[in-house]
Amino acid sequence: MKTLVTEWTAAERIAEMEHFVGNTPLFRIKSLFSKPGVELYAKVEWQQYGGSVKARPAYNIIRSAIHDGHLTEGKILLDATSGNTGIAYAIFCAVSGIPLTLCIPENASRERKSILKSLRANIVYTSQYETTDGSQRVAKEMAENEPHKYFYADQYSNRNNWLAHYNGTAQEIWEQTEGRVTNFVAALGTTGTFTGTGTRLKELNSKIQLTALQPETALHGLEGWKHLETAKVPAIYNDQLADEFRGIDTLEAYEVIRDAAKFEGLLLSPSSAANLVGAMRVAEKLESGVVVTVLPDNSDKYGEIVQHIFKN
Repeated sequence: MKTLVTEWTAAERIAEMEHFVGNTPLFRIKSLFSKPGVELYAKVEWQQYGGSVKARPAYNIIRSAIHDGHLTEGKILLDATSGNTGIAYAIFCAVSGIPLTLCIPENASRERKSILKSLRANIVYTSQYETTDGSQRVAKEMAENEPHKYFYADQYSNRNNWLAHYNGTAQEIWEQTEGRVTNFVAALGTTGTFTGTGTRLKELNSKIQLTALQPETALHGLEGWKHLETAKVPAIYNDQLADEFRGIDTLEAYEVIRDAAKFEGLLLSPSSAANLVGAMRVAEKLESGVVVTVLPDNSDKYGEIVQHIFKN
C-alpha cells in the first residue's frame, strides 16, 4: 500500500502538537494522606505527549526556537538531559523532522536509552560521575566548536523552560483548584517547574507558599533532581522565590512508591514519589489549606529500580 507523505514545515508540524501538551489532571491524595481541613493534590504530568512533565518545556523551547529563527532547516537541536526532556525532544523532533543530538549520563536507565534509540536520537554518553553537569559541559563544547551545525537549546538556561510552566502549569493549577491553592511543592532539577509555576502563582496570590525540594545529599537516587549546594545551579533558577526548602531522602521516596501503588493505585517514578513525600510533609503541618505538587512521570522508564523496590 502506498503511503502519502504530506510536505509540512517543522513550524506547521510543531503547531499541530500544541493540544497534546499540558492540561493534565489533578489527582486527590486521600489514602496516603488524610487530615480534616487540608486537601492534597498531585498533577499527573505523564498524561501528556512524551509521558512526562518535560513535554511542556521541550515543546515551548522548540516552538520558540523555530519562531525566532534559531532552529532553522538543517540545524541539529542539541541539549544535555537526564532523560525525560530528551525523550520529549525526540518525540517532537521526530514529528517535525528536526535532527537531534543529546548528551546524557551513561548511567541513565535502560528504558530511557531504549526509547531514545527507537526515536532515532543521536546519543553522546557522558560520565556518570559528573551527572548532567558533565553533559552540559560536553554539549556546550560541541556547540561552541560547530556553531553553524547545532542549535544548543540549553534547557538549564533557556527562559522558555520556565515560561512553559508560568503560562501553563500554574494557570492550570489555579483554575483546577478554583483559586484555592495555598501551597505549591516541587523539586529542583532544571528548576523550570518550580520557577515558572511558583512565579506565576505568587502573582495570582502572594500568600501562596512555595516549598522547594532537594535531595538530602549529593549522592542520591532521584534522577533529574539537583543538590544545588554541590551542583551547577541552573541560570533560570530564582533563588529568592522559595519560602522554604526541604531535603528528601531517596529511601523514603522508595517507600512511598510501594505505598502509592498499594493505597492510591499510582505507579510512580522515584522523583514523583519524592515530590509526594515533600507535599505530605507540608500538608501535615497545616491546619487548613490546599497543597499541590506535580508527579513528573510514572514508573514506565524505571523498570529495574521499581522491580527492585517491590521485591524488597
